[in-house]
Amino acid sequence: MKIIVSAGGTGGHIYPALAIINKFKEKEENLEVLYIGTHNRMEKDLIPKRGIPYEELEIYGFSKRDILLDFKNIFLINKATKKCERIMKEFKPDLVLGIGGYVTYPVIKAASKLGIKTFIHEQNSLPGKTNLTLQKCTDLIGVSFKDSAKKFNKAKGEVFYSGNPCGENALHLEPMSKESLGLSKNKKLVVIVAGSLGSATVNEKMHEFLNKAANYEYEILYITGKSLYEDFIKGQHFANNIKVLPYLDNLPALLKNTDLIVTRAGASTMSEILSLALPAIFIPSPYVANNHQYYNALEIKNNGGGEVIEEKDLTAELLSTKINEVLENHETYLNMKSNLKKMSMNSSSDLIYSKLKELIKK
Repeated sequence: MKIIVSAGGTGGHIYPALAIINKFKEKEENLEVLYIGTHNRMEKDLIPKRGIPYEELEIYGFSKRDILLDFKNIFLINKATKKCERIMKEFKPDLVLGIGGYVTYPVIKAASKLGIKTFIHEQNSLPGKTNLTLQKCTDLIGVSFKDSAKKFNKAKGEVFYSGNPCGENALHLEPMSKESLGLSKNKKLVVIVAGSLGSATVNEKMHEFLNKAANYEYEILYITGKSLYEDFIKGQHFANNIKVLPYLDNLPALLKNTDLIVTRAGASTMSEILSLALPAIFIPSPYVANNHQYYNALEIKNNGGGEVIEEKDLTAELLSTKINEVLENHETYLNMKSNLKKMSMNSSSDLIYSKLKELIKK
């Protein structure tokens, strides 16, 4: 079997793509994979390092501010589409998969024009513009949130609830012990992290909260982000129940021994929370396209699996209240875990693989 996979820009697109590729490698003995990504985003380094053949496209997202770049981009999209057609005529894929990011547009358009079976996957609750545009020419669409299916009301093919393949990775990890970080085995643990890079705006509000939490019975691990750590700890002396780190490699392994997470609401994080049925308080980033993190978080809140605090409303008092409401009410906590389990899909890559095998036969 031959497949072309395209995903770009962020780990939220790239890691689900890798999970699907790994499932195909597991199932297909003579698999050939070609990855098509951008010439200047993280996938251009990440994918070749994994030994996956890579083709790059020069293409940019539309800015709405730089009109000249947007005009140039129209030309580049047409050029990229023609390049994809040439690649596909030579490679002859059985399937073409678009797993998110604007780079997938010319890839899926070219495949559709050539009559090759296509699949796209949407990681967020509120679908991106690229996927909404591609729905009219795509044979199969997978969504990470059940309610997202309603947004693809002009889809050419079937839209199905697939979940996000990233979450499965967390399930198979060996749990990280709290003691390895100098934390207590017997106390409840709250992890607070504002994305892999951290957030200066969230950090500004956390000194007051951490000082307020000095006498709480639970422990707190606060992850600042590497570049923000030194400024955050300067002149600070935190209580024994509080630990501050710049970054934690393999955070999902610790989440298996965590009682509550306070976090952003990116697609990969959401998939891990759902798979681990980990109650959460979300502080969605307001700086992302279409405010999609807010809608990700709202879907889990509306289904009883978490709470939401918008960044503009974040205070030490409100965060303390929300954390205590979850941790001190055992029934509330168990209901959250139960609701998260109902929302989770822990066989996502298997389901996607099965659906794509059926698609080839049609």
